[in-house]
Amino acid sequence: MILDRCIAAATLTAGLGVAGAFAQDRTFYYVSPDPIGLNPFLQMGEAGIRAAADAHDAGAVVIESDTPQSRLENVSAAANDGADIVVVLGFEFSDILRDIAPLYPDTQFLIVDQCIWDDRPDNISCAVFREHESAFLMGAVAGLASQADKVAVVSAIDIPFLHRYTDAFAAGARHVAPDTQSEVRWVGGQNPFADPVRAKEQALALAAGGADVIFSATAGGDFGVFEAAQEQGFTVTTVDVNHCPAAPGRILDGTLKRVDEVIGTSIDRILAGERSFVATYGLAEGGMGAISLLPDAELAESGCLVADRPEIVAQVRDLAAQIVDGSLTVADPMAAD
Repeated sequence: MILDRCIAAATLTAGLGVAGAFAQDRTFYYVSPDPIGLNPFLQMGEAGIRAAADAHDAGAVVIESDTPQSRLENVSAAANDGADIVVVLGFEFSDILRDIAPLYPDTQFLIVDQCIWDDRPDNISCAVFREHESAFLMGAVAGLASQADKVAVVSAIDIPFLHRYTDAFAAGARHVAPDTQSEVRWVGGQNPFADPVRAKEQALALAAGGADVIFSATAGGDFGVFEAAQEQGFTVTTVDVNHCPAAPGRILDGTLKRVDEVIGTSIDRILAGERSFVATYGLAEGGMGAISLLPDAELAESGCLVADRPEIVAQVRDLAAQIVDGSLTVADPMAAD
């Protein structure tokens, strides 16, 4: 099934042939791996393609996928429709782009949050993040805030990439509080990145086991963790965007992943003629961050509990500075042995 949402002044119909409806000379397509819904990560992808289109006087088309087959169909449809640039988010697209990109040499493809490392076609570029740096900081926040010396993570599915969150979080907690125990539970199921019911169940189980700070890295399932926190009284750290207003009084801090800005920067590079590049973003480049690292005025307005814990903020900022200057190295679980 292809879910077509077009972002432009023109009124467009769903299906193929939409690019021709734009008056602009260029058209950028964004293909999501799942329905965007309330998933903040996928929402940032949409925001990024919209902003890039505005900046370059281009048309923008958003196509939402809802099955593995539709991801393939949607990328093919975008390329076949004459897209200048097709942007995709996530590991789900690696094999798809490897197969499709060579068939459309005049279309540039950008994969965000993943990369094809070996034998990458010349018309595929990558923008990836060092998520483990910010996840380490969330572990430090949890370790400093925990009164039980027991923290935990709810994440979507047990894959190497998500260990950048789970492993780095545990390392950060132990760095500041060596006796801290950390546990992980996976959402799993048929829709691990968008299942708030299962995410809530895992969070409740962790809370029952004594965890008083839980790191939620479940994408569309985060709201289930927030519900559990409100019911059971534990606190939460989050990923990607500021979730604190969604669960007042329960969220300590969160990572910030600037997917929208990275999409814009990468499209700028493609339009400037760069090809098949790999751009990596962490704390130093500003692609990853944390709410506790925001300027004081923004932090004060964030709604996050850490804003009232200046002693934690000071330590997190010091750790971030050490990561940036290289005096503190956070192990990357995805690094080659």
